[in-house]
Amino acid sequence: MSMATETSGLHLVGRLLDPASRADPYPIYAEFRARGPVWIEEMSSLVVANYHDCETLLRDPRLSAERGRFFNAGRTADPYPADAPSSVRQPWFLSLDPPDHTRLRRLVSSAFTARTVARMEGSIARLVDEFLDREAGSETFDVVSGLAYTLPVTVICRMLGIPAADERLFHRWSAQLTRLLDGFAGPDEGSDETPEWVGGMVEMHRYVNELVAGRRRSPRQDDLISELLAAEDGGDALSHDELVSTIVLLLVAGHETTVNLIANGVLALLRHPGHLAALRDDPGLAPAVVEETLRYDPPVHLTARVADQDLRVGEAEAPAGSLVILLLAAAHRDPEANPDPDLFDPNREQPRHLGFSFGAHFCLGAPLARLEGRLALTAFARRVREPRLVADPPYREHINLRGARELLVAHAGVTR
Repeated sequence: MSMATETSGLHLVGRLLDPASRADPYPIYAEFRARGPVWIEEMSSLVVANYHDCETLLRDPRLSAERGRFFNAGRTADPYPADAPSSVRQPWFLSLDPPDHTRLRRLVSSAFTARTVARMEGSIARLVDEFLDREAGSETFDVVSGLAYTLPVTVICRMLGIPAADERLFHRWSAQLTRLLDGFAGPDEGSDETPEWVGGMVEMHRYVNELVAGRRRSPRQDDLISELLAAEDGGDALSHDELVSTIVLLLVAGHETTVNLIANGVLALLRHPGHLAALRDDPGLAPAVVEETLRYDPPVHLTARVADQDLRVGEAEAPAGSLVILLLAAAHRDPEANPDPDLFDPNREQPRHLGFSFGAHFCLGAPLARLEGRLALTAFARRVREPRLVADPPYREHINLRGARELLVAHAGVTR
């Protein structure tokens, strides 16, 4: 690969990191696709942006999900204080490989089957109506704080049996911990300085440790923590640290991504009023709107793997130990995978997307996210009269979990 290609790739990464690109990174993604897989020497990383390669690599056994081996290679000090719970050092299972990932996923999966989630539809629909009822007397409201954030955080907290008064704690903690899932650099960039997410991680683990201790003393019915405590497979069960780490992961990933799914869906509908009107007239279109949102403007824009051996993708080569960055949002707009990819079209046949990943790491929470997205978008279309976007939304700083910081909508009323 020529130095010119490497330099252009690094330049594109710099543009993607620029906060000015957050509102519309898709032209940059298109440039990545046009270059094909790009090896960037300065980052020891291979960046892949086309659909076929991203889909193939997500199930390639030569790639490892244990990203910490790459990002922490230069770290010599433990970032956590001496009195931190031991569970903070237990990796999230989405950052583990088989057989550890397979074992933990199997123990957790029963709580997120399509059948289990379907039983929650009535209670989630009532929550959506409750949140929209609060906006009935307003002329404008923020879809992010009023619905897109409030719904999934309330759902996951209720699933885990977390007191309503404590839900607000997770906003700050989760905002810090999303850095673990974000960007091209590691969460600590190999530095020995204490990363800013450490405080949130420690506080959250202390809280969840106390929560688990309470459930051990007094298990509950229909409580996800109690179910996870009782989960067993062939005599195997979650250790205490595995359980706490999994609950923290569910609290972070279980709502941060769905916030973006709902907000991005509302934004796309507001910018395409014909599709909003169609959804209002026919709620049965909601699943297709959700799938097209996952393709067109997904909640998760990238993921990364570590090459366990030398790898060749297209004309690019990556040595063992290097990082492979998969630009999922770029892949979704690959014209070879989806015709007219820059067009938001819920009527397209079989939209191809990797919004919930692919292969062994396919998102356990996909049925719940789809249900929350469907109910939220349907209720918004049905109940909010003559909605219009007040202004183009400002975006949060995150590159990977990219989403609007607020989404102000003016309207002519919220029907009961």
